[in-house]
Amino acid sequence: MIESILHSEVVTGVNAKGVLQARLPVRELARACVEACAQAAAELGARRAGLGEVPAVRVDDGAVATAFVSERHLLINGRAPVTFAPLSRFWRTADGWVRTHANYPHHRERLLKVMGPADTLEAAFAERSALEVEEAVYAAGGLAVALRTPREWAAHPQAVAVAARPLVERGRLDSARARAFAPLDATAPLLPAAGLRVLDLTRVIAGPVATRTLALLGADVLRLDAPRLPELPDQHADTGFGKRSATLDLAADRRTFEELLAAADVVVTGYRPGALDRFGLSPQALAERRPGVVVAQLSAWGAYGPWRERRGFDSLVQVATGIAAVEGSTERPGALPAQALDHGTGYLLAAAVLRELAEQADEGGSRFVRLALARTAEWLLNGIEADARGDASYDGPGAWLAETDSGMGRLRYVLPPVSFAGGPTDWARPPGPWGTDPARWS
Repeated sequence: MIESILHSEVVTGVNAKGVLQARLPVRELARACVEACAQAAAELGARRAGLGEVPAVRVDDGAVATAFVSERHLLINGRAPVTFAPLSRFWRTADGWVRTHANYPHHRERLLKVMGPADTLEAAFAERSALEVEEAVYAAGGLAVALRTPREWAAHPQAVAVAARPLVERGRLDSARARAFAPLDATAPLLPAAGLRVLDLTRVIAGPVATRTLALLGADVLRLDAPRLPELPDQHADTGFGKRSATLDLAADRRTFEELLAAADVVVTGYRPGALDRFGLSPQALAERRPGVVVAQLSAWGAYGPWRERRGFDSLVQVATGIAAVEGSTERPGALPAQALDHGTGYLLAAAVLRELAEQADEGGSRFVRLALARTAEWLLNGIEADARGDASYDGPGAWLAETDSGMGRLRYVLPPVSFAGGPTDWARPPGPWGTDPARWS
């Protein structure tokens, strides 16, 4: 799928110097992911509106680079967001480095349970090997990953399992009848996902970026979270544009979920592989109850291999896969200029959903798509060539920032980078406070 999109002849735009600067081809990855999404959207829109040709796609490096750090540009009533907690950082160990992730309170508690009080952490890390810390913290349900080089990661069983899979894994689950789209008004703004209902069971960045993009394109997106597991408020504000947010206890209120599923076209999940299976949310189980559904799954480490059930985040995947060593060194690890694995995978996931919806109209069948941050990291490390082109300079994010009032206050936010002729340029609604919408379709 991705290969055909990247060589489209209907793409225009601006190649800018000085954006997402890194040793690895981050600018090229970001551009490719946004282009893939915009192209899939333009093609589906043309199909539904009965257009004679696909609208031209525009990819502007400035818009893309700004969107890939959208969480950093967000302002809520003038206040800058909190992106990383104090204990989410690199720590020197006896033989190298680890990076921890403790943005959520429960992850912080598990880290401290293993490593001791916060004011003694540096000494505690320094006394243990990186791999020892990695295993001990994960065993307690926390998050810590040892720094590896690309070569060391390539030899790891998880890397081998992930590299054997395509960047975008996809498949057909049954022989459900072909999808019948309602036609779009060719004289109105082109919204390829108009009329489609998306159940959003994702958290953090990558999954919410995908569903935020589907909302931009016209889908009715309802995000569901467990009432006892609140999202970080700033993170929710950045990725909540265009959506509604409700809480639902899947164990206690199955009836409501089944009613939502019965009218859903797409289900997007962003939890560890298998974590939701006990609720009947595997692709096959969902398709049995809702024939014709498209199930999109996202994870950190992939659905195969010894780490398939581990939690993970973009920053940790960068460390494990060798990206942090490339961007810095084994003596002083670095990081990408954006959480590009998260954002890039989010746009690819949205593109994959749009492609499957279009194919359903011809071939039918319930579908699944599956992506992983670790597989996107493999693509960045080994599958993308650097592009020296640059016709313009990046003069800052100002051209792609906007403001709006919301239930959370006055927001400054980043405009969407997905752009095609006649398509939307902004979301139809701002985000609201987490969990305050009813668990029902519009």
